[in-house]
Amino acid sequence: MKKQILSLLLFAVGMTAGAQNIQVHYDFGRNIYTGEESNRQKVTITLEQFKADKWGSWYYFVDVDLSSHFTESAYTEISREFNLGKQSPFAAHIEYDGGLSRNGSFQQSALVGAAYNGHTADFSKTWSVQLLYKQFFKSYDNTHAYASAQLTGVWGLNFLNNKMRFSGFIDFWRGEKANNHGCLVILSEPQLWYNFTEHFSVGTEWEFSNNFVYNSDPESTKTFFWNPTLAVKWNF
Repeated sequence: MKKQILSLLLFAVGMTAGAQNIQVHYDFGRNIYTGEESNRQKVTITLEQFKADKWGSWYYFVDVDLSSHFTESAYTEISREFNLGKQSPFAAHIEYDGGLSRNGSFQQSALVGAAYNGHTADFSKTWSVQLLYKQFFKSYDNTHAYASAQLTGVWGLNFLNNKMRFSGFIDFWRGEKANNHGCLVILSEPQLWYNFTEHFSVGTEWEFSNNFVYNSDPESTKTFFWNPTLAVKWNF
């Protein structure tokens, strides 16, 4: 539940100074992978905001994972882009990723690099490609600092007279396994929304990942997971 508002970046710049939404997702992952994802949360609340200014833009999201008894975790990504020229599609990108869980914390990271942002003439299609240096920090026991790189693609497509929206992102980065061996991590979260009004939408998100989800089954070596959700969204 993240980054989809980035696909509105140039649309928001052209139409308004900012955009904000809140989403509630019911996650079916634990029902699909009863062993490997037995501890996966079923409900996530996501708050996102994008705001443009004369220098570039701010973007953040916060994912709050809920169980029936606890707030399990809160994870955030905060980024800032600085336009490299008034009419240039290129921007400098800096970002912080991290958060806390009931049992500890997420491994924190900082990213810096460049972004290329584009759109069609009517803003019905938007896209962004980012190439970033990524530095992980030692955030809790059994983690250590290491350098990485990340390639991110973000897209958005409005159709059926803006009643439907297909948006999402895909990330590729170098991660490390428990034995400190490097691995390619892939995470993508495409979303499909039906807009009942300009404020209220119903849709779904499909999370595809490899080497990303924690596998809680000690007898399983599975690394690829598909986690669909059913969601509602309110656009402010």
